[in-house]
Amino acid sequence: MATARLKSPQQSTHDAFGLSLSLTHYSLFIATPAHAASAAAPRMGHMPRPPAATSSEEEIKKEDVVVAAVDVPDDDVAADRREEEEEQKKRRRRKEKKKKKRRRAPSEEEVAALRSVLRWARRGEAGDEEADGQHPAATGRRRRPRVAVELHAHSTCSDGSLSPAALVQRALRNGVKVLALTDHDTMAGVPEAIESAKQCSIRIIPGVEISAMYSPSDGIGAEEPVHILAYYGSLGPAKPQELDRFLGSIRDGRYTRAKEMLLKLRSLDMPMELEDVCTIAGDGVAPGRLHVARAMVEAGYVENIRQAFSRYLYDGGPAYSTGSEPAGKSVVQLVCRNGGVAVLAHPWALKNPVAVIKDLKAAGLHGVEVYRSDGKLSGLSDLADTYDLLKIGGSDYHGRDDKDEPDVGSVDLPVLAVSGFLDAAQPIWHNATKEILANITERAPNGSKGLQRTNSANLRLLSSDLEVTDSTEVEVLQTELSDVVLSN
Repeated sequence: MATARLKSPQQSTHDAFGLSLSLTHYSLFIATPAHAASAAAPRMGHMPRPPAATSSEEEIKKEDVVVAAVDVPDDDVAADRREEEEEQKKRRRRKEKKKKKRRRAPSEEEVAALRSVLRWARRGEAGDEEADGQHPAATGRRRRPRVAVELHAHSTCSDGSLSPAALVQRALRNGVKVLALTDHDTMAGVPEAIESAKQCSIRIIPGVEISAMYSPSDGIGAEEPVHILAYYGSLGPAKPQELDRFLGSIRDGRYTRAKEMLLKLRSLDMPMELEDVCTIAGDGVAPGRLHVARAMVEAGYVENIRQAFSRYLYDGGPAYSTGSEPAGKSVVQLVCRNGGVAVLAHPWALKNPVAVIKDLKAAGLHGVEVYRSDGKLSGLSDLADTYDLLKIGGSDYHGRDDKDEPDVGSVDLPVLAVSGFLDAAQPIWHNATKEILANITERAPNGSKGLQRTNSANLRLLSSDLEVTDSTEVEVLQTELSDVVLSN
């Protein structure tokens, strides 16, 4: 007779639900007869609820989900990435196409302006080939014609690191066609620059950056330093002695200013001697802030020149000091009186550029720097339009040990801006040249006819008493005055 084999509670539970429950779980399950009855005989129409999953089962299911989420074939991931990269390329191409559509072909006015500027830069010689070479018909590209012109640069004659000759060579290397040497409060480097430029195809504009102080005409607001760029014709200012005395007074004030800056630095526990600063400046060069900054670097007080300015020497800084700078209006009037073009330098550094430009315009200001190496400043451009001023720009190159300093010729001046500058400057320079020649003829011997126009490109010295034996001087006069129109 077969005997019935009793199953343990654990085995019965496992058979009923397919799970391995502990005795503790079993004891909870059979705690009440009602519970047992309901479990053993489920009501009609109701399926029994599945048992709650254990923590181990939940972990297994979570792991399955995670694995299912990340277990994607590598080929699919790579395909998705390639698709995304292609989409990005398409977006970039669409943007580039839009930019190209916005580019317009250079106008005939721009090409004509380029031709005119190049001809002037080469003293009347052919510039047409280079201008035509930038025409869209020759290049096949829609781009604005460009000529490299540098209207703001410094040499060792003030606070630059390159000699005038070395600056010319750097400009030549960078493709510059026209270079204005604009040292601070001196034109001592202009002859060397002109001599060096004779060996290459660069035309020099004699210039100077004059230090001044602006005082509000209405008496409201604080004074602030300003700098006026002066540009002259080939023979320089009409009254050179007057300009030399004026600039000499400013340079003398630079020594006083340097002493005051050194006193302030000494009070900040950074003692230095004026002799050291003057040695850095060089023989005959009036010391400026940049020379003081270099002395601070050599003394180990700052890491570099930029730090010296940003911490101590900036306008109004703890070591800043003014010199004996003249009023901005008087500087502009002097430049105009001497046959120069007056331009306000780096107006973006001013606290109140609107008031400064308005007052200096009334004094005769011709233009304002608007273009920099990082582009055109639209606010200043609008201001220049408001006051009918020329819009130019330059790198303000000094040759500092600063990788962020703009290089010579780095400012992208529109050719129309350069042409507009020359159109405004040439009549002023021609009048100055007439004044210079008039002064020469006043000192000429009795009976001399002075200068007589012979043709469009040559001037000849005619005298009944004197014979010109130095052909070199005549050649220089012919070259320097080739673009001057003299009336009978």
